[in-house]
Amino acid sequence: MSVRLRIKVHPRAKRTALTGRWGEVYKLDVACPPVEGRANDACVAFLAKALGVPKSAVRIISGATSRMKVVEITGIEEEAVKSRLDS
Repeated sequence: MSVRLRIKVHPRAKRTALTGRWGEVYKLDVACPPVEGRANDACVAFLAKALGVPKSAVRIISGATSRMKVVEITGIEEEAVKSRLDS
């Protein structure tokens, strides 16, 4: 079981937080700059903590060098992901 999410990442924000949703795309501010994959690492760490899954269960499958990313989360159902991120 795996869930795919579309995430728009805004690096160099004041704090790391989920700031909303635009259709099916979640908007995520990350405090880290997009240098040496730090923003990607922060994105993975934030989603893992918010969803209560290990970091190894979250991986970026598309858009590693772009603001628009497709993230795959394993070990959790889609309804649980959406309810935790929307609350």
